[in-house]
Amino acid sequence: MELRTLRYFYTIAEEENITKAADVLHITQPTLSRQLKHLEDELGTELFRRERQRLVLTEAGTFLKDRAAEILALSQQTSLEFENRKKQLFSGHITIGCVEADNSDTLAMMLEDFVADYPQVTFEIFSGTSDIIMERLDKGLLDVAILLEPVNTTKYKTVTLPRTEKWGLLVSSDSFLARQSEITPQEMIGVPLMMSGRPDVQHLMADWAGVPVNELNVVGNFNLTFNVIPLVAHQVAAALMIEGSISGRQPDDVKFLPLSPTIQTNCVLVWRRERIVSPVVNEFIHYFQNSFQK
Repeated sequence: MELRTLRYFYTIAEEENITKAADVLHITQPTLSRQLKHLEDELGTELFRRERQRLVLTEAGTFLKDRAAEILALSQQTSLEFENRKKQLFSGHITIGCVEADNSDTLAMMLEDFVADYPQVTFEIFSGTSDIIMERLDKGLLDVAILLEPVNTTKYKTVTLPRTEKWGLLVSSDSFLARQSEITPQEMIGVPLMMSGRPDVQHLMADWAGVPVNELNVVGNFNLTFNVIPLVAHQVAAALMIEGSISGRQPDDVKFLPLSPTIQTNCVLVWRRERIVSPVVNEFIHYFQNSFQK
């Protein structure tokens, strides 16, 4: 016997009319009539008899109504207690590291839902490169982090986020390259470049260009893009980066050229394998797992 069926029966007993009960329950009258018939068949007895314009409980129906009232009240109270327990249990603080990427929006959406469900939770977001964030994660200064591939995640448990990040070259709008819609390896050879100092990224770009890393004309390294944009605009060098790092803040004096052939990588949510996390951090991780993990 399901709680839903008991609730249907109890509403009919209260309203003394199938049609009125169906309106209260927001279901059709034939559906409710079938549910009542199934319940009577299951119990092997009639629960109502018709008297004029209303349904009257039989002796068995009166007994079941009393029991149903107790069961439904207990069910509601239990749900409320678990809801209150959830709100009390999942309070605390989360520290999150996040790279500059399109997936910053993904983090924002997940946090919006999480703090709506657990309003007592507070959070802190640390922005930086994958290397800096991983260092803080390893020291226990961050609970979880969103990193940009390519990145070595052997020390971490991971959830891959579905939105891909497109790599390209940020050039000055006054550069001869700005007339193009994309950039090929041949066109990039010899161009003064700024890029991440991460070896994983450098090898990714060298493999794409088909040359050793030391043959790329790298004149400078950077971590965050804010200070790079003026250098690109003044044609000091072009900058290899992901498009998501400048989304929504790309000025008119620079232009993003996607790489051709295309390079797209994912972001991953990571946390240390051996570290025991707090209940609130564990629940936050579950939000990502339930949304993105297959």
